[in-house]
Amino acid sequence: MPAFYRSSFAEFLTVEPSEVLGQLASRSAQQGFTDLKQRQTRAWERQITALRTTIAELSVCIPASSQWGLLLEYPIPRRQKRIDAVVLAADLILCLEFKTEEREHPAKARQQAEDYALDLRDFHEESRGRRIVPVAISLRANASPLPASASAADLVRPSLATNGGELSRVLAEVFNVETRGGAQIDLVQWDTAAYRPVPTIIEAAESLFAGHDVREIAHSHADATNLTATTARLLEIIGNAQMQRQKIVCFVTGIPGAGKTLAGLNVVHNPSFRRDGRVPGVFLSGNGPLVKIVRAAIERDFKRRVQEASAERTSGTFIQNVHEFVRDSYVKPDRPPADNMVVFDEAQRAWDAKQNEKKTGHNESEPQTVLGIMDRHADWAVVIALVGGGQEINVGEAGLSEWGRTIRDHFPHWQIAVSPSALTGDASVAGHRLFADGERGTTTVHEEPALHLDVNLRAFRVQKLTEWVNAALAGDAGQAMALMPSLKEFPLVMTRDLAVARAWLHNRTRGLRRCGLIASSGAIRLRAHGLELSSGFRRGSRDLFVHWFLNHSPDIRSSNQLEVAASEYECQGLELDWVGVCWGGDLSFDFSKSGWMFRHLAGTKWQAVASPIDRAYLLNTYRVLLTRAREGTIVWIPRGDATDETRSPQRLDATAAFLRDCGLTEI
Repeated sequence: MPAFYRSSFAEFLTVEPSEVLGQLASRSAQQGFTDLKQRQTRAWERQITALRTTIAELSVCIPASSQWGLLLEYPIPRRQKRIDAVVLAADLILCLEFKTEEREHPAKARQQAEDYALDLRDFHEESRGRRIVPVAISLRANASPLPASASAADLVRPSLATNGGELSRVLAEVFNVETRGGAQIDLVQWDTAAYRPVPTIIEAAESLFAGHDVREIAHSHADATNLTATTARLLEIIGNAQMQRQKIVCFVTGIPGAGKTLAGLNVVHNPSFRRDGRVPGVFLSGNGPLVKIVRAAIERDFKRRVQEASAERTSGTFIQNVHEFVRDSYVKPDRPPADNMVVFDEAQRAWDAKQNEKKTGHNESEPQTVLGIMDRHADWAVVIALVGGGQEINVGEAGLSEWGRTIRDHFPHWQIAVSPSALTGDASVAGHRLFADGERGTTTVHEEPALHLDVNLRAFRVQKLTEWVNAALAGDAGQAMALMPSLKEFPLVMTRDLAVARAWLHNRTRGLRRCGLIASSGAIRLRAHGLELSSGFRRGSRDLFVHWFLNHSPDIRSSNQLEVAASEYECQGLELDWVGVCWGGDLSFDFSKSGWMFRHLAGTKWQAVASPIDRAYLLNTYRVLLTRAREGTIVWIPRGDATDETRSPQRLDATAAFLRDCGLTEI
């Protein structure tokens, strides 16, 4: 989507301000913003005036600037926002964020400008490899000195702040310092270049709820079946089920961070399926924190956009807790649910019969319950089961094979569309298979290669992170070390000092990006190092983790404060840009046995975890923690205390040594 307005500097000075304003208003209306507020029009008028003055002054001190390019209201799809102005100054890109009312230089304006610049660096095709300078302009503020140019190698330079009167001087000095003497960036080519954002789950949910279509989420490294192809195939299957009055279960597999949840959200809330203003589907998740965080994010975004209080009611229809869905359906056992289509996130974590009876009193597995509810429909029904591998962290999770057994034994009239990975049991599903014994009965099974996602969208700079994590947790240091060269664009380091970890995260978290500390729920002895664990989330306000994920500094509840470590239960299914994994004493490496030791703290002593299932859960806990980051991870391993039996330096040192053998550089 191109900018609302674009021209060269020279052309901009020849056009009447009213004509520029009219084009901005017209394009805004085309995008659906028909109720243009007077405040926005006034802001545009002031920006146009300031830019005309600035461009005229620059033409005197830098005559070649007449060929520079100007774009107004350039869209940032990932954030549903627009950059006020982009200046293409020869080979340099300037992101300008205007504040027309403030008499001060708000820190958030600099963060916002910097965040836009980071998005261009990461996702905009014609901005790759170019220097980008974010500038926040408070037109009525006092003058601010121009900071010295940073020596950092990052292409996005430090965010600057200035006022209207100093803008031309600041831009001239920035250009003289930062330009590499390259050719002028082509204005039209830059404006129409591919922009491939990789949104977080929260950003995707906000976009979908706002009525935007995010089917075009793509990735520059997507040389295999990607999210777009998976979404398209699911839409075809749903359309066929409607027309042919079929009932079908789709099993979508993928590596951690590949976008399974994104695909599910996109499909179930796709505009092509809207009926009477609503979609005939619902997204279900058994992940309580994920549901609350996404709902809260939707409500906040909705209120920002329309200042209405109805968001809380409507967000509940966008994403539901699967246990609430089941409970509500049992109230009317003879009626079909309102939705013909459901997406079940992390379907392999559905409760088995024992856990379901314990929680609900119904002696059947959760897969059987959900399919039984959807089977009430007389015409068509679709269940999309999103299946991950190595993510099971709770007792009573039924696993992938329970879905296969349930369909074969109780719902053979339902068809199955399945990723081949779910049939063969490859690494993406941790070796589990839909039909554990190979027996399919009379069920019709369609293998669908497009239903497998093997491109890591979460860590959008690298594709081998999951493989590295799997190798390290398998105790294969050689394989992990061999994979390190493929992670060169994804900083993955370790430290023995918590202060160093915090500084590393703070220094890399720019703009509106998020960082945070995360730890195993069993890493209880991290308290001795002054780190609060997420058990505090369950004291007082039960929704503290919502603030942890959604708020920004200086809010003391924000993850960016690096004061509280979220556990695997709060962070599973979600992501942060920069992550500090705080290693606990519950998982330590034993070189004498060439493998991991699994422990839990009972009172004042560590005890061995004997159950193979519980060991698998603990290993999966660290798999979840090590795959939460989008841009980079630092692992902090405490040094321990020889006087404290619960913090053995020898065990912690051995773990640090093993991770060094896996390729982590210690800082």
